[in-house]
Amino acid sequence: MSLLPALLLFLHLLAAAFWVGGMATMHFAVRPAAVARLEPPLRLPFMAAALSRFFVGVSTAIGVLLASGLLLVWAAGGFARVHWSVHAMFTLGLVMMALFLHLRFAPYPRLLRAVAAGQWPVAAANLNLIRKLVATNLALGVLVFALAVVGRAL
Repeated sequence: MSLLPALLLFLHLLAAAFWVGGMATMHFAVRPAAVARLEPPLRLPFMAAALSRFFVGVSTAIGVLLASGLLLVWAAGGFARVHWSVHAMFTLGLVMMALFLHLRFAPYPRLLRAVAAGQWPVAAANLNLIRKLVATNLALGVLVFALAVVGRAL
């Protein structure tokens, strides 16, 4: 492998690890700790702020994933020449991106508006929807990693 494909693969894996690892951290550590320690008037603004910072990183990671992934496919000779697992990873990645865009531009703005207005039940409902979408994306992300590791053996 030459240097450019190796660098592209490094960036691709780094972005994927940030996104999937970040979802795992938010889902299994940050949210449960916030629920255990903070009442809704503190927890919901905290989670909205944490998501705001995380979403900036996810948006960057998505750009890196798309660019590096497509460049790697192009370097391999295009989609007609890559293993079926690459097609599966690309498809799942697009589904994950669509889910992220939905949660980023639908329930997340509703969460922010409800937090600003002190409407804790509305904010909690939107945060719960975000939690479910993140859990779905996390499962898809783990599947993508599994395909990346064992896909060629199948």
